Amino acid sequence: MKEELRQLLETCIENGTETDLLAIAHLLEGVQKKLSGKNTTYVDGILQMERTMDKNSCEITIPIHPILNNNLHIVHGGITATVLDTAMGSLANHLLPEGLGAVTSQLNIHYTAPGIGKEIRCKAEVIHQGSKTMVISGEAYRSDGKKIAYATGTFFIISS
Repeated sequence: MKEELRQLLETCIENGTETDLLAIAHLLEGVQKKLSGKNTTYVDGILQMERTMDKNSCEITIPIHPILNNNLHIVHGGITATVLDTAMGSLANHLLPEGLGAVTSQLNIHYTAPGIGKEIRCKAEVIHQGSKTMVISGEAYRSDGKKIAYATGTFFIISS
């Protein structure tokens, strides 16, 4: 596996444009963050998520990199959705006692502006916490402070 990966990486480096090489570097930096334990999942690492948690909210910031863009050169809506879902799910799981976990059962997003700039910041807060479900809201902002999306998520509470 390692030799195949080395060959693949060498081919990409030899044939890649400067933009391709920046994308490869970004991905590898993200994997390295996961391997070093700075991030807990590959998604967290690849998106280079920085998370701040308190008892009432969760905030995640990611740098905007061309690898995240759609063909209109703005952050792909699925990336924004992933960061919002991660912020809301992280908060839900943070609030639950040992032995319980939360999984997304519904996610609603309203996009209000393009994702451009240097970073995206998502903040999540609890709307409702019951014994079987939680409802959490999230907002995503770009680096100039403009809101780019508003979301709500419903999370099932399960045994972990």
